[in-house]
Amino acid sequence: MSFGEPLTTLLVVLLSVLLLVRFFKNNQRQKGRLPPGPPALPIVGNLFQLDFKAPHKSLIKLSEQYGPVFTFWFGSCPAVVVCGAEVMREALIDHGYDFSGRYLIPAIKKVSDGYGINFSSGERWKQLRRFTLSTLRNFGMGKKSAEERIQEEAQFLVTSFMDKKGEPFNPDFLLRCATSNIICSITVGKRFGYKDKQFLWLMELVAEITVSLTGPWIQLYNTFPRIMDFLPGPHQKFFQNITNLRSFLAKTIQSHKETVQKDSPRDYIDCFLTKMDEDKDELNSEFFQENLLVSTESLFLAGTETSSTTLCWALQILAKYPEVQEKIHNEIDDVIGSHRRPAIEDRVKMPYTDAVIHEVQRYINITPMSLPHMATSDVNFRGYLIPKGMLVMPVLSSVLKDNSLWESPESFNANHFLDENGCFKKSENFVAFSAGICIHLFILLTFLSAHLQEDTTLS
Repeated sequence: MSFGEPLTTLLVVLLSVLLLVRFFKNNQRQKGRLPPGPPALPIVGNLFQLDFKAPHKSLIKLSEQYGPVFTFWFGSCPAVVVCGAEVMREALIDHGYDFSGRYLIPAIKKVSDGYGINFSSGERWKQLRRFTLSTLRNFGMGKKSAEERIQEEAQFLVTSFMDKKGEPFNPDFLLRCATSNIICSITVGKRFGYKDKQFLWLMELVAEITVSLTGPWIQLYNTFPRIMDFLPGPHQKFFQNITNLRSFLAKTIQSHKETVQKDSPRDYIDCFLTKMDEDKDELNSEFFQENLLVSTESLFLAGTETSSTTLCWALQILAKYPEVQEKIHNEIDDVIGSHRRPAIEDRVKMPYTDAVIHEVQRYINITPMSLPHMATSDVNFRGYLIPKGMLVMPVLSSVLKDNSLWESPESFNANHFLDENGCFKKSENFVAFSAGICIHLFILLTFLSAHLQEDTTLS
C-alpha cells in the first residue's frame, strides 16, 4: 500500500466529518424556527426525495403531507417551499417586500455576484427594474420602437416558413432565430440573418447555458460548490460559456460607447450608457459597467429560450385543435384584415386570441418553479419565523395546475380566460413566469396565423 492511499482515506474521512458537523449545526440553528418538513439526511438533505427531472412534482406531493408551507433541504441548504394560490399570494404580495430578496444559488452567485436586474436585491434591484421596464416600454426615441422590431422580425419569420413550400419541417430553429433576433435588436440594436455564423454561435451558446442551468451537474454544483470548483465536468463548460457570452457583450458595449448619441438611443445598451453618464456623480447610483453587462446578459438568457419554446408549443396546440385555430383566424379577419401588420393595440379587440396566449402559458407550465426568493429580514409567516437570508421557493405549478382554481387544469381550455360574454377575463391565479412576453407572442402568433398557408405542415 502506498503512502498516498491512507492519506487520501484520511482526507475523505475528515471532509465527511466536517460536512456532518456543518449539517448538524445548521439543523440545530434552524430547529424550532422553520415550518416542518420531511426528515433530512446529513450532507444530502432531502435530495433523495426529489425527482430531478420534475422537482416541482416532488415538492407538490410533499405539500400534500406537510402542508402548503414546509422546509426542504437542498443538500445542506434549507429552503421554505410555498405551494398553493392562497399561500403564494400571502407570501409574494402581502409579504412582498419581506420576501423580495433574490437568493443566489452557488452557480448564479459565481457568475453574477449579485449584479444585474435578475440577480440583485434591495435598492440595486429597484433602480435596475424601474429603468429596464421604463426603457423597454417607452423605447423608440427617434428610432424603431420595440413593436416595430417585433413586426419586422415576424415578417422575416413568416417568409422563412413560406420558403418551405408546404414541406414538413420542425419550426423550433426558426422560432428560436426570431425570438433571439428580437432580443438582439432591442438590447444591442442589431438583427442577424438566420444563417449568420456569429448569430448561430450566439444562439448555440444561449441554448447550452439554458440547458445547463437545469441540468444535474449544476444542481450537483449548487449542493457542493467548494468541492465541484476543483473537479472537471460539464459544469465547467457552463462557466466557460458564460465567460464567452460576456466577452461578446463586453465588445458590443465598448463599440456602443464609441458611437452612442444621447438624444437618439438605438437600443437598451445606449439607454443604459446614457443613464450611466447622467448619474456619474451620484454616489448611490447603480448604473455602472458590471450592472450593464449582467443585465444585458439576463435579457438574452431570460427572453430567448422562454419565448421560442412557448411559441413552439402554441403552434403545436393550434395544429392539434383546428377549432381554436379557426376562431383565431376569424378574429384576425375581423380586426386586422389582410392588408396590414398586427399591432399591440389590436390585442384588446381580440379577446379570444389573448385568452389562447394566456392559456398556452398556463397549460405548458414552462417554468414550474419561480426564481428563488430570499427573506430580507426575520419574517413571522403563518406562525413560523423565517430568518433573514432564508431561501424561499414558490412553486408556480401548484397554482397553474390546481383543480380548485381551474375548470380543467390538465387540458387546454381557452375559456379559463374568457367570461360568459366572450370577453377576456384576467385571473389572479395566472402566475406564469413568462407572463411578460405576451406582447411578443401576440404579434408573432397573429402574424403566423394570418400568413401561413393551410398546407404548411409542422413536424
